[in-house]
Amino acid sequence: MIRYTLACRSGHEFESWFQNSSAYDAQVARGLIVCPACGSSEVEKALMTPSLSRSATTSKQQSAADPAPDPAAGPGSKAPVAIMSPQERELRTKLKELRDQLTKSAEHVGPRFPEEARKMHYGETEHRSIYGEASAEEARSLIEEGIEFHPLPVLPDEQN
Repeated sequence: MIRYTLACRSGHEFESWFQNSSAYDAQVARGLIVCPACGSSEVEKALMTPSLSRSATTSKQQSAADPAPDPAAGPGSKAPVAIMSPQERELRTKLKELRDQLTKSAEHVGPRFPEEARKMHYGETEHRSIYGEASAEEARSLIEEGIEFHPLPVLPDEQN
């Protein structure tokens, strides 16, 4: 196995593991490697410092002196990344298009969503397309009352 530091045309850097260098070359040629930050498939190997072998004693001393970084350590720490297949990329694009279409043609009512949904369900206000926020408890209550609604798709990059 070989680990490469990769960079897209926008300068985002990330790491990925490959069986060997020809596996990397084949995946790049097929456009299977994409930047997890921007989705670009224009990816190249970045400059890397070589990993040199050390004796067992040196490795143990280094491990004790310099422990592995904690993923929750902060902004400088690196998070695990995945390479999306073309099908996953297409699905993500379609989910984003669906969400954009739904929100474009609906009124954002924010935290008043449960109240507005009830008013429409019970005929107190005219039915219209709305979206907003509801807690798990509020959503459960709406379901128990027979009020139909659907959560909007949330994509991983929207949580960053």
